[in-house]
Amino acid sequence: MPGAGWTKDADGRIAEEEVKEIIALSASANKLSKIQERAEEYAALIMEELDPASLGFIELYNLEMLLLQAPNQSSNLPTDSRMLSQLLSQKLVPTKDHNPIKRGYRGLSYFVEDNWKRIWVISLWIAICAALFTWKFIQYKHRAVFHVMGYCVTTAKGAAETLKFNMALILLPVCRNTITWLRSKTKLGMAVPFDDNINFHKVIALGIAIGIGLHAGAHLTCDFPRLLHATDDEYEPMKQFFGEHRPDDYWWFVKGTEGWTGVVMLDSMPSGIHITLFVVVYALFIIHGYYLYLSKKWYKKTTWMYLAVPVLLYACERLIRAFRSGYKSVRILKVAVYPGNVLSLHMSKPQGFRYTSGQYVFVNCSAVSTFEWHPFSITSAPGDDYLSIHIRTLGDWTSQLKAVFSKVCQPASINQSGLLRADMAQRDNQPRLPRLLIDGTLWGAGTGLQELRRSPSCRARHWARSSGFRGVMNEVADYDQDRVIELHNYCTSVYEEGDARSALITMLQSLQHAKNGVDIVSETRVKTHFARPNWRKVFKHVAVNYPDQRVGVFYCGAPGINRRTKKISSRFLQENFNQIRFP
Repeated sequence: MPGAGWTKDADGRIAEEEVKEIIALSASANKLSKIQERAEEYAALIMEELDPASLGFIELYNLEMLLLQAPNQSSNLPTDSRMLSQLLSQKLVPTKDHNPIKRGYRGLSYFVEDNWKRIWVISLWIAICAALFTWKFIQYKHRAVFHVMGYCVTTAKGAAETLKFNMALILLPVCRNTITWLRSKTKLGMAVPFDDNINFHKVIALGIAIGIGLHAGAHLTCDFPRLLHATDDEYEPMKQFFGEHRPDDYWWFVKGTEGWTGVVMLDSMPSGIHITLFVVVYALFIIHGYYLYLSKKWYKKTTWMYLAVPVLLYACERLIRAFRSGYKSVRILKVAVYPGNVLSLHMSKPQGFRYTSGQYVFVNCSAVSTFEWHPFSITSAPGDDYLSIHIRTLGDWTSQLKAVFSKVCQPASINQSGLLRADMAQRDNQPRLPRLLIDGTLWGAGTGLQELRRSPSCRARHWARSSGFRGVMNEVADYDQDRVIELHNYCTSVYEEGDARSALITMLQSLQHAKNGVDIVSETRVKTHFARPNWRKVFKHVAVNYPDQRVGVFYCGAPGINRRTKKISSRFLQENFNQIRFP
């Protein structure tokens, strides 16, 4: 039994001090330091429940009965057991299809249904690259240089054409204002996956890397050696491109404008995300494209034609950002550092600044870094007279930002252990705060729960997050007056429900929530589940309660969990739901 060995005198009675010791041990085993600190308070709660006559002790069998009842009263998913049993026996047992062709076709159809936007965009991009490569390949196959350099030059020139296209195209996915406008003001979002702009940016970068490999590799290892070893008769048609005297060695190619610009670009590209190097790379790319060996007429030097519109668009984006960020400097109204390394900033709202739920802004703090801008979701409501963002300190920039603002914060009032805050409007002698700039607003991709919390159409939410979201959970609970939203909070350090090591914590949770309406783990009105979420159980619950409905799955967190959640979402789509969307 769970209570065996809990009485020091083996008389079947447990004193309050012994209850306190048991709670402290159980809290320590489950890594719940706050419960351990308040063990005396919770011991008094148990004594009040089981010792109404104030005898100073409780009977062991009463505690055991309470422990056994607690799991049944804990925060399990509210699904009717009869319905769940029927579901398990009928709906959720997948039919085994032994025909591999049918099984593969079904899996492919679901994949296409989930990813058709991405598929057609990637297919179009590949088709354009292939067409450009083929066009240039055939063009140079019919030129005089082909007889000397062979398929080496056709491969190099075909790859160069795709490089021009991709170096122009890669700028478009990072034009944030243009993407935001196209997504929100046009109907293109129905067919174009604008939320995948960064992933597409990375795919284009891969295409550029392949193009560089083919172009540089073909030149350096194939057509240049063939030119160096060409006979006088073979070199005769090449004089119009390379001069009267045949090049003697590789240095002739490297020291030329075409050579050194290519080398510098190749060396700079791995660090090309810096704005200064970005300008250098594109300037060199235009120069490299102008000084060509085999094309002398200006209208055949097409690099600038590819780049003109995208570079102009990107330059306008940068100018707009610089103008807006300078114009939208904000005044800090409140700073709070929550337990769990979450920094909350409340700022003044610039005049004319409008946004809706689901949008985000880029933030710059010159005291941390002059050039770095980082995106954060707006956590204040559109109707509020201030802007707020919540920043979890994970990297160097966010850690430094927290350190800068922590210097002006003071410990909060009692009952808010670990909270630091500073209300700027209420302090006369506060230190000078660093200047904060914002750029936005923009639509969020990969929507987090900060935005989702204001969507009344979302019914079930599952948190497996730190204590920094305590205020958010309470706010959602207050907002949901009609009890149409289910909130599920998970504490992964605690042993799963039903485990003897967490039985006492489960009992305390039930008592505390019944008496005060507050969960002992999260200290919110949302009862906490223990251990990691059982996603199959969660999806079973959704399948029972929302049959034949469209189900949306929103996730914000570590990539590893994201992949597992997406996988089980796809599996349940195949087995149970008419439609499930995992953005």
